[in-house]
Amino acid sequence: MHRPEDEPAPVIRRRRRLRTTVITVALGVVMFTVGAVGLSPNGSSTPDAPATASSASGPARGIAALRERVQRLPKDPVSWANLGMALVQQARTTADPATYAQAEAALRRSLTLQPAQNLHAEIGMGALAAARHQFRDALTWAEKAIATSPATPATYGVLADAHTQLGQYREAEEAVQKMADLRPDSSSLARASYVFELRGDTDQAKLLMERALRAAGTPGERAFAHTHLSSLALDSGDPTTALRQAQAGLAIAPRDAGLLEARAKAGATTDDREQAVADYTAAIAVAPLPQYLLGLGELQQSLGRQNQAEAQYAVLRAQETLRRATAAPADVDAIYFEADHGDPHQAVAMAETAVRERPFLAVHDAYAWALHRAGRNDEALHQADKALVLGTRSALFLYHRGAIHQALGDTTPARHDLSQALAADPTFHPLHAPAAREALRRIDDTTP
Repeated sequence: MHRPEDEPAPVIRRRRRLRTTVITVALGVVMFTVGAVGLSPNGSSTPDAPATASSASGPARGIAALRERVQRLPKDPVSWANLGMALVQQARTTADPATYAQAEAALRRSLTLQPAQNLHAEIGMGALAAARHQFRDALTWAEKAIATSPATPATYGVLADAHTQLGQYREAEEAVQKMADLRPDSSSLARASYVFELRGDTDQAKLLMERALRAAGTPGERAFAHTHLSSLALDSGDPTTALRQAQAGLAIAPRDAGLLEARAKAGATTDDREQAVADYTAAIAVAPLPQYLLGLGELQQSLGRQNQAEAQYAVLRAQETLRRATAAPADVDAIYFEADHGDPHQAVAMAETAVRERPFLAVHDAYAWALHRAGRNDEALHQADKALVLGTRSALFLYHRGAIHQALGDTTPARHDLSQALAADPTFHPLHAPAAREALRRIDDTTP
């Protein structure tokens, strides 16, 4: 039998635009082992699937065992690093800032015990920084880890994630290529899929993630792949496949927040909106991330349930108050929320800070939308162009740029972008998709 390890690595070549000469991919057994940011191109965070999908207590038991180990071996830097990395994984699942703090404490204890050439802790610190969206710090830790062990593939995963979120796409592709050259396993495969997704090549992105699903060696890896296959299908206007992928993942990991959101988004495009409400509610119970709160609020608003929508928006406002107290940059969903349901001028200020720290495609789009809502459309168009510079097939990004063109009186490009948004995904957003159709109708009514 032909083993995945015997297959050649994916080849990612970029000159002026991404080009591929070979897309034959090896399938390993670990997906996003460390350093995975878990982000979709729209910038939303996706918590990792549980380590054991059959029981939420599985990760807790693993962490308890690691805590017992560091008690027995308090001077072992590897044990402290392993505990820190496990806590990073748990924090991604629960979105609990206290768990991130515990992870950092464990990793720094490891570094105190072994300040130099501490590969496990350096990779862990890079993963922690990425999970906190501190991507410049993640880049620094990745470079330290590479200096410690230049032949360790996981270090290039952290490096690729950091470069991507810092808008350094050529460098990110080179890091993914290096990772695949060193070990063409599921982790490098998943990142290669993301490269193609950002470039708008969703067919190749799906192919790579489907191979990752077949290669997945644990329930968590399979759940992760189903989540992203659902997202790719929905972004391509295929809610039936998106729902099927989400259902398959939830059969493995019934309490995974990312999969619950995936099923909610797919269900919201069909007649099963009550199930979508229930799924969003369940996802929020696991991890109250802004994207879930905003998704549920806007779904409720689209259903005419303003009181229920306002209940979610109130939580988002409370989260924003806490964020300002910590001076952390806003995530894209917080910026979108402020632009659409709060103060657009405040959204612009939030976006200006965020884009300096994280000049990623989705942050440029959020900045563009905030500027548009604040009436600054010339500046907004510049940011919207940056959001689509790679050719990403995002209906939301296209709608935003189309609305900006329309506000500027640029009828032809407005019609093009709005049409492309609806062609990619006719139900891409419960509020904005109907707005896109109405905008096209007004253009058609006023154009000779």
